[in-house]
Amino acid sequence: MDTSDFKNGVSIVQDGDVWQIIEFQHVKPGKGGAFVRTKLKQLRTGKVVDKTFRAGEKMDQAIVERRNLQYLYQGEGVYAFMDMETFEQMEVPATLVGDKGTFLTDSLDVQFTFWNEQVLALELPTAVVAEVVETDPGVRGDTASGGNKPAKIASGATVTVPLFINIGDVIKVDTRTGAYVERVKT
Repeated sequence: MDTSDFKNGVSIVQDGDVWQIIEFQHVKPGKGGAFVRTKLKQLRTGKVVDKTFRAGEKMDQAIVERRNLQYLYQGEGVYAFMDMETFEQMEVPATLVGDKGTFLTDSLDVQFTFWNEQVLALELPTAVVAEVVETDPGVRGDTASGGNKPAKIASGATVTVPLFINIGDVIKVDTRTGAYVERVKT
């Protein structure tokens, strides 16, 4: 493919890695050759960079596949997931999962991005619902600390919650920021 084929969301191979085009702009200055200014996101790390290509420059298009897998369990240095269409199990290194592992709960659907049958990245749902398993009791009228306290949820993550949250409450947590969203009625 060349720069005339650019579209938002298209993935390309650049410097041996896969990048997704977030935005692009064709520029034809009055003097000199035309070029394409792009904003690229590296799918493996999520890093975003600005890059300029000469008009007509050729590169390889990366055919990426996105599949939903269900979280099963955590083993020694790996996380196990199952493809719900083929029922094949796949183990992913804990280094690839990173901090996202603290929000994984049984049967959670996680979106994986594959390129050449290799896992590039995984994306959790924007929010998860989990039970509070450990927290200090909230004392009525105790707002000297801003009205928040730490709470541990069933997946193992520690979240800052309001004082009225107790052990056994079910809460919604934003997986991107790790912030408390709301208490869920059960």
